Amino acid sequence: MTALLLKPFARLADVSGKVLTDDVLSLVARLGVAGVFFLSGRTKVDGLLHITDSTYSLFADEYALPLVPSDIAAHLATYSEHLFSVLLVLGLFTRLSALAFLGMTLVIEIFVYPDAWSTHLSWAGLLLLILAKGGGRFSLDRMLKIP
Repeated sequence: MTALLLKPFARLADVSGKVLTDDVLSLVARLGVAGVFFLSGRTKVDGLLHITDSTYSLFADEYALPLVPSDIAAHLATYSEHLFSVLLVLGLFTRLSALAFLGMTLVIEIFVYPDAWSTHLSWAGLLLLILAKGGGRFSLDRMLKIP
């Protein structure tokens, strides 16, 4: 009786294992995490990349970091969110981009929003997958033979 009940789940696991290859999972992880960071970066600018006054205020008040002046942090974070997101979508320097976003995630978790660990853990999970597996077959890294 138990085997009969488990048969549909075994079939689903078999099909999923064949369809959801590491290449597909890397692509989905890259696009997902790039979307999160790119949209965050877009909230900090108007026009193409003009950092808004409210962004400077946000980094001075709510996102204040030790050792990094708020205006520099605003520029670094905003430009990084844009640059590394585009690189992840293209699958170019994928591991470097994932490492950069993992570092940003750790900074956000430790210094800015320590209670948002569940959100940050979901980002870190995707980033660690990308770091470990790379960009996959659907990336410029693969085409250019970048590890």
